[in-house]
Amino acid sequence: MKKAVLSLILAFLSLTFLPLYAAGSTTPEPTSMLAPKPAENTEAKALELRLKEINSMDKENMTASEKKNLRKEVKSINHKLKTLGGGVYLSVGAIILIVILLIVLL
Repeated sequence: MKKAVLSLILAFLSLTFLPLYAAGSTTPEPTSMLAPKPAENTEAKALELRLKEINSMDKENMTASEKKNLRKEVKSINHKLKTLGGGVYLSVGAIILIVILLIVLL
């Protein structure tokens, strides 16, 4: 019984993944030019503009405290940009747990 279930699962998985490989060869060739990263809203655009301003500053004539304040500002801007981006992130442990649960339930 276990062999039959296992072979059935493998057959379904192979039928699922084989069309993906076939469709992969029909995709157009990528161009050498990189597409610009789209900014979702005006706040993200403003934060990216501020990062560009900070990177273009002449930091050699600044004091240590001014440089420290700029580093803090850059870190906070990067943190805000990450939160604006959203998305769902799965850790490796979560993926392993999901796979184990699927194996046990099937």
